[in-house]
Amino acid sequence: MPDLRRLDDQDFPAFTTGQAAELLGVQVAFLRSLDTAAVVSPERSTGGHRRYSRRQLEQAARLRELFDQGHTLQAAARIAGLEDELTAAQEEIGALRAELDRRTGPSA
Repeated sequence: MPDLRRLDDQDFPAFTTGQAAELLGVQVAFLRSLDTAAVVSPERSTGGHRRYSRRQLEQAARLRELFDQGHTLQAAARIAGLEDELTAAQEEIGALRAELDRRTGPSA
C-alpha cells in the first residue's frame, strides 16, 4: 500500500514538469531554464524525468514573480537567496533575544 503521508512532505518530489507548469501557470521551458541555471534543481525519476517538490514549486513561483518584475533570472535567484538569508538571520536574532530574556529577565 502506498504511503500517502509522503505527499505532506514539502520536499517529496510529487509533481511532473507538466503538472508543475500547470500549477504555476508557466511554460515548461521556464522550469527547464531554472534547472539549466541550477537555481531550482528537481529530482529525477528512474526514467530521467524531472520531479518537483512543493518547496521547489514555491521557489519557482518566487523566481517567476521577480523575473516578471524585470529582473534577470540570475538576479532573481540572488534576490531570493538574500531574502532567505535575511529571514533566517531575523529568526536567529529572535531566538537569541528570547534566550537572553529567559536568562536575564525581560528588559524594562
